[in-house]
Amino acid sequence: MGTATVKMLLGAGAKVLTIDLAGRAEQFVQSTPGYIDHLAATLDVRDGEAIKQFVKIKTAELGVPHGLVILTFGSTSKNFEDLTEKDFDEVNHNGLTATFLLAREVGMAMETNGKGSIVLFSSMYGSVSPDPGVYEAPMNINPVEYGVGKAGIVQMTRYLAVHWAKKGIRCNCVSPGPFPNPGVKEKHPEFVERLAHKVPMGRVGKQEEVAGAVSFFLSDASSYVTGQNLFVDGGWTSW
Repeated sequence: MGTATVKMLLGAGAKVLTIDLAGRAEQFVQSTPGYIDHLAATLDVRDGEAIKQFVKIKTAELGVPHGLVILTFGSTSKNFEDLTEKDFDEVNHNGLTATFLLAREVGMAMETNGKGSIVLFSSMYGSVSPDPGVYEAPMNINPVEYGVGKAGIVQMTRYLAVHWAKKGIRCNCVSPGPFPNPGVKEKHPEFVERLAHKVPMGRVGKQEEVAGAVSFFLSDASSYVTGQNLFVDGGWTSW
């Protein structure tokens, strides 16, 4: 989803700094030639002090960003019975705590400009439970720690939206529905078919469909929208 979002933003004329773990963002930039305004950086968002230094250095170098999109992700893919205390804590530090730390640092920088838009990422499973019938073997049911963390992202969105509302900074959230990655589509077509069957629209999502929602939240077209959680799920959460 991040790849499609970056490409759509670049196509719209935005200057984009893509951030990922070591080497990944650089590889992505190299795979998208022709965009002179596509930059890469390395950051491990699990490290709070590293986030502070990163934001300080990059805002001095590039200026305060107009928008921030956070797609941090954590999951063990373990069965419910096998999940450990350490697993639960690590996943939600990577997905929930790291999102908070990065959003807070960039949001405070945005305060100096009196404007900005932050987009966080939850999931359909931040609002509803997975249907066990969809996850037949060899697929594992979407894990509990993932859903708990994504539910927290929705509440964080509301809190940050209110906290920064009078300072011109908006915060919204995107909750994608079923968007299986290419590997899953290739190896487990029967699973993808079961997912599609649960969607009122009868299909899984396309990556650019999430990118469109992000672009809306970052643009002035959503200037009076904040604190919202937008489901991009083909109607999954509607029934």
